Amino acid sequence: MQESILRKLEALVERHQEVEQLLSQPDVIADQDKFRELNREYSQLQVTVTTYKEYTTAVADLEEMELMLNGDDEDMKAMAEEEIGPTREKAEHLEHELQLLLLPHDKRDDCNCFLEIRAGTGGDEAALFAGDLFKMYTHYVESKGWQLEVISVAEGEMGGYKEIIAKMSGEGAYGYMKFESGGHRVQRVPVTETQGRVHTSACTVMVLPEIPPAEAPVINQSDLRIDTFRASGAGGQHINKTDSAIRITHLPTGIVVECQDERSQHQNRARAMEVLYSRLAQLEEDKRNAQATEMRHSILASGDRSDRIRTYNFPQSRITDHRINLTVYRLDEVLAGNLDLMLKPVIEEFKAEQLASMASQGAL
Repeated sequence: MQESILRKLEALVERHQEVEQLLSQPDVIADQDKFRELNREYSQLQVTVTTYKEYTTAVADLEEMELMLNGDDEDMKAMAEEEIGPTREKAEHLEHELQLLLLPHDKRDDCNCFLEIRAGTGGDEAALFAGDLFKMYTHYVESKGWQLEVISVAEGEMGGYKEIIAKMSGEGAYGYMKFESGGHRVQRVPVTETQGRVHTSACTVMVLPEIPPAEAPVINQSDLRIDTFRASGAGGQHINKTDSAIRITHLPTGIVVECQDERSQHQNRARAMEVLYSRLAQLEEDKRNAQATEMRHSILASGDRSDRIRTYNFPQSRITDHRINLTVYRLDEVLAGNLDLMLKPVIEEFKAEQLASMASQGAL
């Protein structure tokens, strides 16, 4: 392992010890915000420190085996010859894991996120597919132990959704879900098809990180147009008798956000503003990424909603991720919530890109 990486790791070990001491101090314990922040940092460092200790142990074992191979004791030589291969493989695996752990951490990955699904080409069938995608994400949220709150719904005429917006709350939600942004295409026989022909429809998915209040962009109230209207859909008699739904238009950008899921106008407005903050922050992020040419080749560049990232072929029970040319024939399993089957290879490929980029720049 390079000397520069070892220095970074030693510094992280020292920081881990420092944070551990800070967490026991009364003034830190009394400050709940600071305590939570340090506790989160400690948990993140713990993985790296534990892996580093395992790596140093493996390296020390290798050095000892090399000495045994060069010694005169035949029994020790035989033992070293038997164990040196697996130990070297373990050390190499741990070195790779440490390189991945040293990749720059996007603090937004720890955030909750907003999920927006919109039916595209395909009319009623696209709306039905949007419903299938939302069910898939609902099952995935359940498997992760996260929470899901619907913010806004526009139902399709034959079922499904023309548009649905929800908030996912859970540890690392955005870090996982950000790779879902893009175009999702379905190939299947629609329920309205009498000839049994396979049709192609599409939906777009956008995933935005929830922006902490302290980092929310400054919005001039004069730039907002706020309309109230009567909510439709689920909610019982109450929701249909009051103008509790909120539509906020950000005039400079034309971004429109609606929220109708909460009972009160005040709650809907607060939730709509959360979504607006996230969309404006993403708009700025997109501008920065467009200026960074090296980002154009990244997997995350496929987050543009016009980019097709995945195809769901029902007749063949096939699902393909076009970003990494991955195809699996376990469509039912993925739709039932085993989304990690598709997500983890994408995340691994993204990390491999980062490693290659850092290595080419001499950062590793």
